Amino acid sequence: MKTIEIKTSQNVVLQYELAELRDRILAFVLDLVCLVVGISLLNVILGPVFYSSEVLGAFFLVFLACVFIFYSLFFEVVNNGQSIGKMALRIRVIKTQGDKATFSDYAARWVFRMVDIYFSLGCVASMLVSSSAKAQRIGDIVANTAVIKLIPKMNINLNDLMTIRSRESYEPKFLTARNLREEEALLIKSALERAKKHDNQAHRQTLRLLSDKVMRLLDIQEHPRDPQEFLITVLNDYVVLTR
Repeated sequence: MKTIEIKTSQNVVLQYELAELRDRILAFVLDLVCLVVGISLLNVILGPVFYSSEVLGAFFLVFLACVFIFYSLFFEVVNNGQSIGKMALRIRVIKTQGDKATFSDYAARWVFRMVDIYFSLGCVASMLVSSSAKAQRIGDIVANTAVIKLIPKMNINLNDLMTIRSRESYEPKFLTARNLREEEALLIKSALERAKKHDNQAHRQTLRLLSDKVMRLLDIQEHPRDPQEFLITVLNDYVVLTR
């Protein structure tokens, strides 16, 4: 599993799981199926009208060719980096610098599809996505983009949480911590790790906001003096109460 860290304009470092080659291939195949079905329907519905004239027929063929050629560019521009196939696979194109991708970024990716995918039958794209650190094909490298998963795998399990301090003599402070779901505990663990790795005001603010949310979630009335220590305690309690 490959990941990428992106620093936002607020100086918060976000970690994303990169889309695997399999996901990108499946998204491409789904897009191709959508194109074939869409163009076929247009041919069936509008073809008899346009093909009645040579001029209109030629215009219609050009239109269908444009639909095929500009499909991916159009959807990524208007749908925030997602084609229909990418939506189905829950993946998205984002900028590696943290800012919002622009039309020129999507256009750069689209131009190099010819080399990455079509002319090489996908060999160039497959090789680069599999071997590069950020899973980028040529178009991604030129545009400074990457394709991420919107819903990452639960690559951290409860065995990882057991490495956090949990002794037989440990007495939980917040008994309602057992009500946390596993993904919520993992989110707390991930936030604590990022704050430890990137000790700045933005991440300290993130921990404060997260501690407030956990307090409401677990119905804890006592407001913590130190949000980080509070979250560590809640996580320790969760491990002990649910192991």
